[in-house]
Formats: sequence, structure tokens, C-alpha cells
Amino acid sequence: MLIGEYAHNIDAKGRLIIPAKFRDELGFKMIVTRGLDGCLCVYTLEQWKLLYEQLMKLPTTKKEARMYVRMVTSKAAECELDAQGRISLPQTLIQLADLKKECVISGTGNRVEIWAKDRWNAVNEDNAESFEDMAESLTEFFL
Repeated sequence: MLIGEYAHNIDAKGRLIIPAKFRDELGFKMIVTRGLDGCLCVYTLEQWKLLYEQLMKLPTTKKEARMYVRMVTSKAAECELDAQGRISLPQTLIQLADLKKECVISGTGNRVEIWAKDRWNAVNEDNAESFEDMAESLTEFFL
């Protein structure tokens, strides 16, 4: 289970520590790609395969589907853990998520998200007041 929130710094070479609690589940190799809301998403190879299969089912006749698939798959990168438990992020992904130094690595159940700390704080601040409303609007998906 990928849960929890951790703060780590990205270094000048684009290396970021993956928290020890996430490493066992993510495995040695993982896929990092563009996420929603300005973050990066990290998937196990198994989760990526499931997502990829779903993406390939989207109708290529629809412009939005083509663009979404293109934006997710073209930015995807296979990353490997080094001996210190870090991954090296491609510069394109670092720029896409506006990662500077301080990062937040957050578990969201079946994936990990990597955020610039200031963006993470802003998104959480914006959504804190509407947490109950979100829960209520999603009740149709629970049981």
C-alpha cells in the first residue's frame, strides 16, 4: 500500500530519494510520467501496464483521447533505484512539475506522486475547506 507523505530534496543532477516505505512496493524499476494538477506520477511496472492497456483502449478518433495518450506516454520514463534509494528524473519531467529543491513524495494508494513543495502546499490549502464536500459528492462510488 502506497500511503503517506514525505519531504525530500532533489539534487542538481535530478536525483530524488524514494522513501524507504515505498521502495519495496515500487520495485527496482518504475515508470514516472506526467500527472494531474502539476505533479508527477510514479507507477510500478505492473500498475503502468494496467494503465497503458486502458490508454490503448481510448478511441484514437477522438482528439482529446489522442492528446491525453500522447501527453502521458511521451513523457513517461523508466527509472531505476540507485544504491542510495534515489531515482534520476529526466529534465523534461523536472521542468513539467516545476521541481526546484524541496519536493513532497506522496502515496495515493496505487501510485506515488512527486510534487514541488510549494505547489503541494497550495493544492492542499485550496482543497482543505472542501474536503467534506468532496467526500459527499463521491458517495456514489462507495458501495
